[in-house]
Amino acid sequence: MLWKHLPIAALVGYAFAQEGSQSLNATLSGNQELSSLRTFLSSDPTLLQTLSQARNVTILAPSNEAFERAAELPAFAALATDPESLASVLLYHILNGTIRAGDITNTSTFVPTYLTNNFTASNVTEGQVVEAVRQGNETSFYSGLLSRANVTEANLNFTGGVIHIIDSVLRPPVDLLETANAFNLTAFRGALNATGLANSLVSVPDVTIFAPNNEAFTNINSAIGGLSNETLQNILAYHVVNGTVAYSTLLEDGQNVTASDGQNLTITLRNGSVFVNQARVVTANVLVGNGVVHVIDSVLNPQNATTPEENATSGVNAYPSATRSGDNVPFTSGQPTPTTTANPTTAAPTGQRSVIGGTGGTQGSPAAASRPMATGVGYSVALGVAAAWFL
Repeated sequence: MLWKHLPIAALVGYAFAQEGSQSLNATLSGNQELSSLRTFLSSDPTLLQTLSQARNVTILAPSNEAFERAAELPAFAALATDPESLASVLLYHILNGTIRAGDITNTSTFVPTYLTNNFTASNVTEGQVVEAVRQGNETSFYSGLLSRANVTEANLNFTGGVIHIIDSVLRPPVDLLETANAFNLTAFRGALNATGLANSLVSVPDVTIFAPNNEAFTNINSAIGGLSNETLQNILAYHVVNGTVAYSTLLEDGQNVTASDGQNLTITLRNGSVFVNQARVVTANVLVGNGVVHVIDSVLNPQNATTPEENATSGVNAYPSATRSGDNVPFTSGQPTPTTTANPTTAAPTGQRSVIGGTGGTQGSPAAASRPMATGVGYSVALGVAAAWFL
């Protein structure tokens, strides 16, 4: 199946170099709002030097106030004294390609960053991404746990590309299990643990996961808690697509995708909503260390691959013999208390956000060949576990 990608113009391959532009160091020094970023970069001369030599990049530069808010997080002090982990976070703010603010539209685009698989929590072939989207008068970037950073000052030119000042520090994606806890997908996490699939699903590269929410499991709790381990494994495998990270950039109604058990999943558009089989996507594009998660409102059934009715606005039960018996949420017993949460002030983008499409994965895509690769940046900087900053 062809996985399509809708790139913004900047990723097609033009190299931006404006005559008379300042060096990166001079640009940072000339803006009082970026003194904290310059301090952090200066703490690693190798990183500052290699970034200064980069060409055709976009730097998302947190303001001083953004760093001040990040400093309230428990592990910030440790990060500030750990050059390797700090370098990892900063590399997540460097985007491949020169992207002007005007290039970003209300259709989400997923842009590869310099945070590659040298990072211990990353297992995405093309590297971790950020989501860029225009929402009303705001230009926004979404990172791990759907954290949102808005551009406060755009298009600061330097010799290597462009800088956008943002109002929050980006969060590198954390792993699937931590993300599941943060989004209260404790039944899904518990089911993975109960079947022994958790460790393998966290480590496998380039996955798209359709994760049922707790309500979806509760709606069929009369039967699902009593299933055999093999049956439950088969059900969970039907929620996973291997080999492709399916970000939402372009959706085709009626697409069929292959789940990890070899069976088809059908993507459908109904009344402005996205469905996978009979289940509606309620939260799309949650970035994780090895791919992307789309939260759905119904558990998928490999033996009952139904599609929604024409007037559907929510998912339906794909297990006719199973019913809701009270409010007991199966598989949640013994699950750990979340140590982090999704940003409660972050609203999902209001522009076009589809489920299937995008870059990443061993199947490849046209975008992988066409997007510009930045030059002049060395990867000698050791990468550490930056996700700890946000836990």
